Amino acid sequence: MDAPYAIEMVNITKRFPGIIANDNITLQLKKGEIHALLGENGAGKSTLMSVLFGLYQAEEGVIKKDGKEVKINNPNDANDLGIGMVHQHFKLVQCFTVLENIILGVESTKNGILQMDEAKAKVKALSEKYGLQVDPDAKIEDITVGMQQRTEILKMLFRDNEILIFDEPTAVLTPQEIDELMQIMKNLKAEGKSILFITHKLNEIKAVADRVTVLRRGKGIGTVDVASTSKEEMSRMMVGRDVNMVVEKKAAKPGDVILKVENMTVASKLHSNNAVKNVSFEVHEGEIVCIAGIDGNGQTEFVYGLTGMEPLVDGKITLCGEDIIKESIRQRSRNMSHIPEDRHKHGLVLDYPLEYNMILQRYFQQEFTTKAGFLKRPEIRDYSEKLEKEFDVRSGQGPITLARAMSGGNQQKAIIAREVDKEHKLLVAVQPTRGLDVGAIEGVHKNLIAERDNGRAVLLISLELEEVMNVPDRILVMYEGEIVGELDPKKTTVEELGLYMAGAKRNVFIDANTSEIEESESVDTAKGKEEA
Repeated sequence: MDAPYAIEMVNITKRFPGIIANDNITLQLKKGEIHALLGENGAGKSTLMSVLFGLYQAEEGVIKKDGKEVKINNPNDANDLGIGMVHQHFKLVQCFTVLENIILGVESTKNGILQMDEAKAKVKALSEKYGLQVDPDAKIEDITVGMQQRTEILKMLFRDNEILIFDEPTAVLTPQEIDELMQIMKNLKAEGKSILFITHKLNEIKAVADRVTVLRRGKGIGTVDVASTSKEEMSRMMVGRDVNMVVEKKAAKPGDVILKVENMTVASKLHSNNAVKNVSFEVHEGEIVCIAGIDGNGQTEFVYGLTGMEPLVDGKITLCGEDIIKESIRQRSRNMSHIPEDRHKHGLVLDYPLEYNMILQRYFQQEFTTKAGFLKRPEIRDYSEKLEKEFDVRSGQGPITLARAMSGGNQQKAIIAREVDKEHKLLVAVQPTRGLDVGAIEGVHKNLIAERDNGRAVLLISLELEEVMNVPDRILVMYEGEIVGELDPKKTTVEELGLYMAGAKRNVFIDANTSEIEESESVDTAKGKEEA
């Protein structure tokens, strides 16, 4: 007789106003396997896992653990059954330490006093066992996103969970952190843990998963073995059509300078050194320039300085021939659109409906506001519906859906729709495909190239190596707050790009008007010249 499944979700149906998020879905997780859950943005993946974790209650269907039917009313019930979850948007208290977050809810006390030493010893032992090095005493607000994710994983392991749910775990990680996470998942599997892994990234499924269940628009399409199924087949199951994995574009035709950055320096909030140091470059109309680099090398602070969210220590920014250093964010947005890195913090008002989020930077314009200062609600709704249709933004109740109630991918598509449609000369796109499925990524890349071909300047900041190599016309590499190289994506390789990103290689930065890239030299060679 076959061993019972570690987890079996049978005929699960979950409804929200205006939408059936899960429509009669069955999912079976074997003991000791990594089982991927694949689907488009809004397909119902996170909802299904939230049902398993007790955050939602299904209207129909049953959940079995080890062959026995169980009732999971809340996350405490899930934890009691050995089920843990790392959420797409982390559930951490920012002003608490790593250790305090890990033990929160399962604190050990003696005479009313927290027993922190025992907890810290257990956390250190788990860190060493699974390769999850963290500083237990560091505050969450001061550590990287990758470290925050390790904290979430340690929360699960601290509670001795046997069923581990990872919801889009790599959406906010660097390529190096993704490789580390893949190895951690393999180690957990070797320990006998059973893992449910939500992702859009087919390469990651191929790297670690044993089987994959595909959802599309709330319905289960099927479960297949990963080893015997190609990425193209999985992609077709996910979106219902063939997806072009190759970015198609004509040669760029750069025109006038739209953005000119001169000697830009931005302070760091984490340490006394500057986060951005003496950065200079130009972006022309009709081209896509990408700033590439490992996360944490000044890209975030650079964008804050460019868009007006942080003041400059030094330097000058010229947009469309005008010095914008003293301009407010609203003034800068006249000629600049910005797809922000953090869609929740800087992209959306989560408790506003979708239609209001679509006009956040334009509500005061005559198109949407009367002379008396009242919003033109019919016009706003028509505009929102137009963008939703054009950019395939899916939501349960259309324009009146609260942004908070939408899937992460559809939140991202809403921001992209708003920023691309707004009048601008420069589009600053920071991680625009983060959390998107392959079909949506294809659409975003087409949008960026259309922006370029329509004569706009595009500044792309990306951590995705495949995107960096395929979308831009020029690549600028940022390392420790400096531009250390300019590369032609048609002439460079991923390996060479990696050397620049790691600081092992740099070239003399050239003027944006020249097409020739000067010969690179290694850091060791440069140091030798300096000593000579």
